[in-house]
Amino acid sequence: AAELMAYSYHKLYGTDVSVVRYFTVFGPAGRPDMSIFRFIKWIDEGTPIELFGDGSQSRDFTYVDDIAQGSIAAIRKVGYEVINLGGGRNPVSLNYIIERIEDLMGKKAQIDQKPFHIADIKETWADIDKAKQLLGWEPEISLEEGLKKTVDWYLANKSWLKEVKV
Repeated sequence: AAELMAYSYHKLYGTDVSVVRYFTVFGPAGRPDMSIFRFIKWIDEGTPIELFGDGSQSRDFTYVDDIAQGSIAAIRKVGYEVINLGGGRNPVSLNYIIERIEDLMGKKAQIDQKPFHIADIKETWADIDKAKQLLGWEPEISLEEGLKKTVDWYLANKSWLKEVKV
């Protein structure tokens, strides 16, 4: 609805609008309700990870610095465009994310497997061709590098993060 309203303003009043769609953003100081932050915290604390489904569902994870650079690049005049900012058709399973975090933390996750949530989807991925063409943007931080930076940030800030509810 917001994209349609933005398009209407573009058509009616000539407003320049870049709509950016973010795909599963993660990184230091990330939202505590997102899977990567939750998984890191729960693995560290020994709390079972609430995993809905078998963990094969996959997401196109995007590091926060790449999202910031893409958002800044989208400030240029483009008329009206909807632009995906994501990993670029590179979905990764939640099982893989959990394994990588276990490796980085040197701890094994406990899994509390629950039924797949009816409102969830199996896979998300971003077609970033338009971001490459219009903005000269593509992600620079690999998933592995981003996960390491996120875990390192968590460990460095663990003293106050223990109070964060997920």
